[in-house]
Amino acid sequence: MPRLLGLRVQNYKSLVDVSLGQIGYGQGTPLPSLSCFIGPNGSGKSTLLDAFGFMADCLREGVEAACDKPQRGGFSKLRSQGRTDPIRFQLYYRESPVSRPITYSFAVDEPAGTPVVVEESLLQRRKGKKHGRPYPFLRLVRGEGRVWAGAATEDEEGATSLEVRLDDFGRLGITTLGNLKEHPRIVGLRAYIESWYLSYFLPDAARSLPQAGAQKHLNRTGENLGNVVQYLERTHPDRFRRVLDRIARKIPGIQTISHEKSQDGRLLLRFNERGYEDPFYQQSMSDGTLKMFMYLLLLEDPEPFPLIGIEEPENGLYHKLLEELARELKQHGEEGQDRTQLFITTHSPYFVDALKPEQVWLMEKDQEGSTQIRRTADSQIVRAMIEEGIPLGSLWYSNHFEERFSG
Repeated sequence: MPRLLGLRVQNYKSLVDVSLGQIGYGQGTPLPSLSCFIGPNGSGKSTLLDAFGFMADCLREGVEAACDKPQRGGFSKLRSQGRTDPIRFQLYYRESPVSRPITYSFAVDEPAGTPVVVEESLLQRRKGKKHGRPYPFLRLVRGEGRVWAGAATEDEEGATSLEVRLDDFGRLGITTLGNLKEHPRIVGLRAYIESWYLSYFLPDAARSLPQAGAQKHLNRTGENLGNVVQYLERTHPDRFRRVLDRIARKIPGIQTISHEKSQDGRLLLRFNERGYEDPFYQQSMSDGTLKMFMYLLLLEDPEPFPLIGIEEPENGLYHKLLEELARELKQHGEEGQDRTQLFITTHSPYFVDALKPEQVWLMEKDQEGSTQIRRTADSQIVRAMIEEGIPLGSLWYSNHFEERFSG
């Protein structure tokens, strides 16, 4: 499964120049399987997750549509205040644990009143080369440039250099070239970004009654929860039983979860609780129960997403249940390199208590309003206090992070 090693964002809202993890060969420590971002309101946590969403929307819908999403409001509101340079994104990732890392970057600007892609590149070191600059297998400036076709590099048999001239500067080059089997790196990159999942679970949406019909994956709001239950129960009964067992351990009283079809063809989720003869339906279940159920379904997806972003999972969850969720997410991320990579924002010290310093990043704004990000593991004092048995969330709650990172 592909894995993000590092990310750099420039001139995107408050993220004037922010780097996470490894952003090049030998530069920094690769991102872990679970990265949690904490900090005060307005520090840039939501903006960071939205940066992932913006990149994915640029690929799926084009740059202008991505800028004009209601939550973004156009290019002028996205570019950092006082900046005139393009908005830039750089991903450093590998397609598998044994593959050579790839650097993909693109820049968006608005030279004539319409946002377009002004630069785009994909670089990878040649096979067998451990030193030297990575080779550009794709390099475009305003839609024109070159791309190497075939799996081989330019000095290996089977590689072909092609000139590229795109008609639409408002779309990423990988959107078009990622449909062509002649460009396997680009095909893999497109598939990777398209499969990012940003969760915006809404319990009220999960209480809706969708039309019956099995669906493989939860959508972003969770309104197709019943459809996914139907699919998982039918095609992966062992996984579904694991979810039920975990739910029973986390939420005392729930014995079974099943589905039934209403007379008008809609899907009903049925929860049977210990001590009650009649079942409850999702319309009557608490926000916390529904959210916990949806998160566990995400972790048991038979075809897992390579990257999942979750914003403030604590909303609607009892603090004891939140600690359980944090442990579930942490365990999921630590079970191997082929597991889903998780990016989570939170305001809850209870959630942070379950994590390691290597998994937690503090976000703050400087005097100019630019977001600064620091990994808690980089503070020797914080690490020493953790070794003394003080929980990480307690250190945060008592303002030790701000004091140790200031200046």
